Amino acid sequence: MIIVSDTSALSNLAIVDHLWLLEAIYQTVIIPDVVAHELAVASNPTIPAILQLGWIQTQSLINFELANQLQQERGLDAGEANAIALAFELRADDLLIDERLGRQEAIRLGLPIIGILGILLVAKQRRLIPQVQSVMDTLINQAGFRVSSQLYRRILDLAQEP
Repeated sequence: MIIVSDTSALSNLAIVDHLWLLEAIYQTVIIPDVVAHELAVASNPTIPAILQLGWIQTQSLINFELANQLQQERGLDAGEANAIALAFELRADDLLIDERLGRQEAIRLGLPIIGILGILLVAKQRRLIPQVQSVMDTLINQAGFRVSSQLYRRILDLAQEP
């Protein structure tokens, strides 16, 4: 199974000490060079350390045309654009991305997407975590992860948590 990730999903999971969920679910996560660079220069020391994990693999884009188009015409940042382009190139099984505009562009291109909250639901279903709410609350409070109250409630309903 091939999963490609953008920067923020990895960073947020690392900040709340739940990056291990990705390895447990996918075994390997692929990131484009641009995402590796964004992780490397992050100010929080937890984030550059992601690059030391053997199951995070950096892969170069072959065709930069799509990434450039997504940046210039669609207004995506470099990490999102390159992650989408790499996922498209590799015909990835999942693209891990949370930003709304990036998700819209990935869907437009026919890419299967998942976000951090989807990862938490899978993790609970596989009994990797006992509940979604505590991790979601930690993401909001420690990583500044934004979740609308409507989505928060929907995730709790899907997780079958009160």
